[in-house]
Amino acid sequence: MSRSDIIQAAAQIFRKKGFHATSMQDIANAVKLQKASIYHHVESKQEILFTILEDALNLLIGDMRAVVDSDLKPKEKLRLAMQVYVGRLTGDADLATVLLLEYRNLEKKLRTRHSVRRDRYEALWRKIIEEGVDQGVFRSVDISIATFAIMGVQNWMITWYREGGRLSALELSDNFSELFLSGLLVEK
Repeated sequence: MSRSDIIQAAAQIFRKKGFHATSMQDIANAVKLQKASIYHHVESKQEILFTILEDALNLLIGDMRAVVDSDLKPKEKLRLAMQVYVGRLTGDADLATVLLLEYRNLEKKLRTRHSVRRDRYEALWRKIIEEGVDQGVFRSVDISIATFAIMGVQNWMITWYREGGRLSALELSDNFSELFLSGLLVEK
């Protein structure tokens, strides 16, 4: 049994039961360990939650940095960023749900550390929109509000998206990006 197995099992349980309703015994049972044995791998439930959140942000920041640093035009960057993000949200629903819903349960010190990294991720989205506005490709908009709107539409997929539904994750992403780009493009 590895630490990563414990973290993954915890993410599944946090998604189903919520952080507060999950006990260390629940996590130990899921990985077939005695409760005392789990503490050889992790110190606390808070550490587990923080690790899940950091792992998720590491993936997202890496994905987004590659998009932002690419030579693509802002329109294509936004479309690709949305495809990649929706892919992550739907590809690991446990990780995504915990990231988006459970961060509030971090103790203050850990929440502050997490918020700094989450803000860094959001800044990458703002950079794409700002680049498009600066190049005259996107209308002049409040960049923060546009970023929150774009992310918010995608984030709530965790509550309603089901694999095998009418549209695939990629098709949904394309629909989202078309919806936002049509609203962001400068009329010519």
